[in-house]
Amino acid sequence: RARAMEHQDFKEVTIGRRAGASSAGGGGKAAKDPKAVAAALRAGMAVQTIKKDSGAGRNALKLELDDENLSHKTVSTDVKKAILQGRLAKKLTQAQLAQQINEKPNIIQEYESGKAIPNQQILAKLERILGVKLRGKGVGK
Repeated sequence: RARAMEHQDFKEVTIGRRAGASSAGGGGKAAKDPKAVAAALRAGMAVQTIKKDSGAGRNALKLELDDENLSHKTVSTDVKKAILQGRLAKKLTQAQLAQQINEKPNIIQEYESGKAIPNQQILAKLERILGVKLRGKGVGK
């Protein structure tokens, strides 16, 4: 019986490693093609499968442990007060001011209520129409 097995090829086929990379069990060849793996199994070769870590578990854990506050920066109280005071000094309604800067009235409402995310272009238009500094140091002057 020992003679009958001498003709069989028992080379190891490793899946999940680069071809030519040495493994701990010997110098097996990496086979990524499912047909090659099936052929190796039919031929009676030893087949070792190695599951690669995709990193998804680590990323999920990182997200789970992250307690960072993820909120957008909104208009400061100084800016919203300066817009309101500048608009009232010019005796404009929110709709009139919005029309002068070519924006919708709800944009002015959001800036005056402090809910708007600052947009430098809109702030520049408001500075020009109201004559009030809204960006940088010295807001409201």
